[in-house]
Amino acid sequence: MFYVKNLPNWERALRVIAGLAAIYLGLAVLGGMWGTVVAASAAGIVGSGLFGFCPMCALVGRRLDNAAKQGKI
Repeated sequence: MFYVKNLPNWERALRVIAGLAAIYLGLAVLGGMWGTVVAASAAGIVGSGLFGFCPMCALVGRRLDNAAKQGKI
């Protein structure tokens, strides 16, 4: 890949779960235009969890340590 993963596995799982919950709440509870906006924003959270790379974290210089890169954490 062209990027270095900067999210640990526990945070990736949390982002996917929270993002899917936000998509559901946005579409089912809010509905309409605002629900669509919330769901589209949450799709970015799910994507960062699936890919393991967060552009905002990269901007501030966040990196994984060696133990996390090897999957030991």
